[in-house]
Amino acid sequence: MASSGYLQAAVLLLAAQLLCLGAADADQETGTVIPAESRPCVDCHAFEFMQRALQDLKKTAFNLDARTETLVLRAERRALCDCMPTNSLR
Repeated sequence: MASSGYLQAAVLLLAAQLLCLGAADADQETGTVIPAESRPCVDCHAFEFMQRALQDLKKTAFNLDARTETLVLRAERRALCDCMPTNSLR
């Protein structure tokens, strides 16, 4: 008898889903449809987004590279100054 309760619950859930899907379809039918020719291509948007992301990554990589180089030169200079006596640097 417990299985009949599960069966009734499953049928009730199925009916609720069908009602929700019917309501969603009705909402979509009442809206205006934009012709495909005037809509921008999804692939074009994705391509433009990826191009901008790639440019941002290139800028970030360049900035990190320049910052790393500056830090390495500063560390080398400090190491050099630590090794040499101050009167020999003149």
